[in-house]
Amino acid sequence: MSLSPLTRRRAAQFRANKRGYRSFWLFAILLFVCLFAEFIANDRPLLVKYDGNFYVPVFTEYPETTFGGDFETATDYRDKYVQELIAAKNGWIVWPPVRYSYDTINYDLPQPAPSPPTRDNWLGTDDQGRDVMARVIYGFRLSVLFGLALTLISSLIGVTAGAFQGYYGGKLDLIMQRVIEIWASLPSLYILIIFAAIFVPGFWTLLFILLLFSWVSLVDVVRAEFLRTRNFDYVRAANALGVESMTIMFRHVLPNAMVATITFMPFILTGAITSLTSLDFLGLGLPPGSPSLGELLLQGKNNLQAPWLGFTAFFSLAIMLSLLTFIGEAVRDAFDPRKTRF
Repeated sequence: MSLSPLTRRRAAQFRANKRGYRSFWLFAILLFVCLFAEFIANDRPLLVKYDGNFYVPVFTEYPETTFGGDFETATDYRDKYVQELIAAKNGWIVWPPVRYSYDTINYDLPQPAPSPPTRDNWLGTDDQGRDVMARVIYGFRLSVLFGLALTLISSLIGVTAGAFQGYYGGKLDLIMQRVIEIWASLPSLYILIIFAAIFVPGFWTLLFILLLFSWVSLVDVVRAEFLRTRNFDYVRAANALGVESMTIMFRHVLPNAMVATITFMPFILTGAITSLTSLDFLGLGLPPGSPSLGELLLQGKNNLQAPWLGFTAFFSLAIMLSLLTFIGEAVRDAFDPRKTRF
């Protein structure tokens, strides 16, 4: 299916922003790599050959007896005893580039944790002996997926609320606008901290807590677009022909409002990631042990004698948020009506 001239012009304008276009591809590559974090950083091998048979520990958990051990417990492939058992049967092991998962503790550190970068731990370890590189890879994935989920759900709620306000207007618009103004005026950070301290921390719990306020940012934008568009001739003609209001709203009017929504989405994603990082830094975010960049920042603050912790977390967040900001600028340019008009 061929693209419309307007879509091609917007795509060309997006590519014209070199910084944003390159940031988009770099961010896409980083996200693609982190989505397959188990193949990049894992304490389980990618492939094991033992006694003429092949095993894939990255997908399946095998007991130690599978490789000639004495116990039915899960195999510890980093154990030299297990490696000797595999080698004794002319076997071999294919490891991922980083031989640690985000929760793997290295008990063979050259000095007490946190340990500085070595050939074994490229970015050092945290104060519990866990590999920093592995935690950054998993933490990047967790932060982006959390931000995307929050952005999509909050955008859906915000667009729907703004659509009803702008299309129907009148008392509905007046009442909802007053409610939103009161809700938006609340000290959201303090409320988020209180809720995060009350509820058991978790991915979906934090998503719900942050969703309480994140949806408000799009309401005014969509409402203004619907207020402007509802008086157009084609909308009045559809009403005169008896077309249902929901059909007019979401099939004919909403596409015009989505331009502003799409422009805002990269910045909403940036705010979502920043909020999660802030709660994790305060110790009110994800459960302990989760691969969190905010928790890594907190470790850097608490372990000033280990500067690699703070620097790694800072630069990881700085790169992620900068790429998203540059992408947002490119999207804004692509949908700028002054640049995409015929």
